[in-house]
Parts: sequence; structure tokens; C-alpha cells
Amino acid sequence: MPRDALPLFISDISDFNKKLRAGLAAEPEAPSHLALLGLVARSAGFVNFQELKATTPPQAKPDPSIAKALRVFDEAGRMTRWTTGHKVQWLCLWPFWTKIPPRQQMSEKEINEILKAGNLFGDHVVLRRYLVDYRMVARTRDGSVYERIEQSPPPEALAFLAALKAQRPSKDGGRFSRKATTPS
Repeated sequence: MPRDALPLFISDISDFNKKLRAGLAAEPEAPSHLALLGLVARSAGFVNFQELKATTPPQAKPDPSIAKALRVFDEAGRMTRWTTGHKVQWLCLWPFWTKIPPRQQMSEKEINEILKAGNLFGDHVVLRRYLVDYRMVARTRDGSVYERIEQSPPPEALAFLAALKAQRPSKDGGRFSRKATTPS
């Protein structure tokens, strides 16, 4: 039986904790899985677990294209290879689109520098071509001038950009920085 994630919002964690502790104290032994689900639901203000389940809106299924696109980027957010599938390719171009300055005409050399910095597979030309093909960048007929096409990224692209940002490690490597103290 597949399990769906059920988000649980608790407005008063202290009250929830008191109710849960009282419910656990009333049990003669450790409650079963189902009994514990019911106890948590009642502590959160629901009649039972079924009511909690019924009042929770269904969660949208994550787009598998986003997961495929994330696998193409390393921890630093650089693209490691060109991928197949139009939707995945389209998603992979959005991080490059965000790096191109808005409302600024750029030479081919300038756009190439941006694309080279963000990919490790060494084919900035394919990225440039697809940015134009997917109407994210406009260029003159002779290819000498490029300009980002201003648009709001669609929801799938926003979700991908957020997921890509979330997979990057923090600047301190995921650790809290502490100043070393020396005894005086």
C-alpha cells in the first residue's frame, strides 16, 4: 500500500505536546502504529486520523522531469552533460537564462563566457543554440548580438530552479562557523 505524505500544521505546539503526553500516559502500554496515528490526530485537534486524512488536500505529484534535470547538475550548480528529452533540456536551460543580464545586448563572446562558466561538458554552442530555439534568447541573423527574452519562468521551471538551489551546499559547507576562542 503506497503511503502519501500528510502535512500536519500545529498552531500551538505546547498545547499539542500536552495533549499528546496526556494521551500517551493514559495508554497502559506503548500504542500500536494506528493507535499512535489516532493519538497524534486527536492532539492536533482532529476527531481521529481519518478526519485528518480527509481534510488534508492532496499533494501534487512531483514532476519526474525535474528529478531527471537535477541529475545533470553537480553540487555547484554546473551542468555536467547534455541530456535527452525536450522537457528536460528545456528545464536545464533555465539556470543559464537566469545568468544572462536582462535587457542587455551581448556579443557572442559574452554569451559564450556565461555558458562556459555553467557547464562542464564543454559544448556551450549547443546550449546557445537551444536557448535560441526555445525562445529564451534572441539573436540577430548574423549571430553577433544576443539578448535575453524577458518572460516569467513557468511553474515547472520555477520548481526546478528552487530544487537546484536547494541541492547546493551552503557556503560554509553545511556547518555552522564558530570563532575559535583563545584563553586569555
